[in-house]
Amino acid sequence: MNMNLYAFLNMLRYGEGTTGPNGYRTLFGGGTFDSFADHPRVKIRRKLGGKFITSSAAGAYQFLEGTWDECAAALDLPDFSPASQDRAARFLIHRRGAMGDIIAGHFSAAVKKCNKEWASLPGSPYGQPVLTMSRVLALYTACGGNSIQGK
Repeated sequence: MNMNLYAFLNMLRYGEGTTGPNGYRTLFGGGTFDSFADHPRVKIRRKLGGKFITSSAAGAYQFLEGTWDECAAALDLPDFSPASQDRAARFLIHRRGAMGDIIAGHFSAAVKKCNKEWASLPGSPYGQPVLTMSRVLALYTACGGNSIQGK
């Protein structure tokens, strides 16, 4: 896997709160699920950023149930395993038009293209707590990503 892509995926996991050993099993709010047979399809209500949010987000990249269904259908994914979650995350990055930016090291451009997919990214419109651009860049570079300044 390209090192910039590897770093970007790890940065996303940090922002989504799923970097620990149970990251691929994490539900919105921090609980876990047991089976990788399918998206867990559990709606959880939690207070986040001063307001209550109900979400079906699950897995390392906090896929919403509907988003997962789109990814699974497009990629013919057999399950919700870590490998399938990683493939689906790459699919979403590609669908947002950010894959070329990531590979080329145009980090800021990639973040701006993906911030409607992942609520933790700077500029996300969902009203949830977000990381700053300097924080996500630091995480990305700590994971081995290369960023071309100004891009």
